[in-house]
Amino acid sequence: MQPLLPPQIRVVIDEFTKLPGIGHKTAERLTFYLLRSSKTDPMSLSRALQELKEGITYCEACQMVSVDVQCPICRDQSRDHALILVAEEPLDVVAFEKSGYKGAYHVLHGVLSPIDGMGPEQLKLKELMARCKTGAITELIIATDPDVEGEATATYLHRELAKFVPKITRLAHGLPSGAEIEFADQVTLREAVAGRREL
Repeated sequence: MQPLLPPQIRVVIDEFTKLPGIGHKTAERLTFYLLRSSKTDPMSLSRALQELKEGITYCEACQMVSVDVQCPICRDQSRDHALILVAEEPLDVVAFEKSGYKGAYHVLHGVLSPIDGMGPEQLKLKELMARCKTGAITELIIATDPDVEGEATATYLHRELAKFVPKITRLAHGLPSGAEIEFADQVTLREAVAGRREL
């Protein structure tokens, strides 16, 4: 049977499905939205996608996406550069910036996950190691996700960096604000009890 949709449409749908969180139905809706829109909308999107890779680099210090050799956070002398929060991805930095955190960062660009082909060599660990070896870092806050890969990465970082950094901490885990205890899973409750604080 002959394919119902023209090849140009099928190619765009296939490209959209390669993006995280985009299933086939959503890819179809996005493709047909662009098809119906004015000619300038898809052209603007095309230009923006082309320019996304041009001129974007990684900060030489923290590995955050940047247009300069150093990102604005690393250039900001009012921040505590002896305190480094280790994040999995650039979007994690964006979230912590909204929280009011005033230290420095290091972005790993992933976590250890052998099944996905992510070992220490694929992460920005060499750059973090170099920063820690200077002796200028007083504390590392490991802010990887509290899942299997995040915990494995946190354990690896602690083992490799403890001899260079006097204090290595992990983000607190447990119940989020506004959560109901009866709906929490066992791991969350165990972490909440372990991370309890005095009132």
